[in-house]
Amino acid sequence: MKIKVLFADDHAVFHECVKALFSPEENIQVIATASDGRTAVRLARELKPDVIVMDLSMPVLNGIDATRQIIAENSAAKVLALSSHKDRKTILSALKAGARGYVVKDAAIAELLQAIEAVGSGRMYLSSHIIDQVIDSLLVGDEDPAREASPLDRLSAREREILQLLAEGRNAREVAKMLSVSPKTIESHRHNIMQKLGVESSSDLIRLAIREGLTTL
Repeated sequence: MKIKVLFADDHAVFHECVKALFSPEENIQVIATASDGRTAVRLARELKPDVIVMDLSMPVLNGIDATRQIIAENSAAKVLALSSHKDRKTILSALKAGARGYVVKDAAIAELLQAIEAVGSGRMYLSSHIIDQVIDSLLVGDEDPAREASPLDRLSAREREILQLLAEGRNAREVAKMLSVSPKTIESHRHNIMQKLGVESSSDLIRLAIREGLTTL
């Protein structure tokens, strides 16, 4: 039986490449693609793929928060993170969000196939490029004084989602329409977010969101 895969990545060229590369595969079937995190969450809910390959840097809702939402809705969902980031902070954030594997984007296609098959069969998979990072984290532990918590940890999932949408250049009315709430609710959230993060202007808020990797713009 083929492993049904949902690919989430914001580059249209990547979608076309994926379809071309995976079409000859006997064990893997790409059943859908998503270009942003919210669409990935919706398709994961509707299609129930065996594996969701999740790019971490996506518009509207980033891959880490999308992973959190997917796992919250279905704890049995299998997410494989796909990212160009090799830093410890991003890797651990993805794994803590619920990803069962992590592959770097410069990996060979054979490794991506291997990772999908591993995660699809219920095993963990980590690119060889990042294994040392994960082992180091396990040895040092979360009590490492050198590890700085992200200020975004102070925000709820909804607040992170709103902050990303605002940081991508949308106004309160546009965000309100996307989330089916009133602009006044979004403004209230914005005020609370700024208080929690200790910033005094919208420009500072956007800079913080970019610095913490919530959006790349």
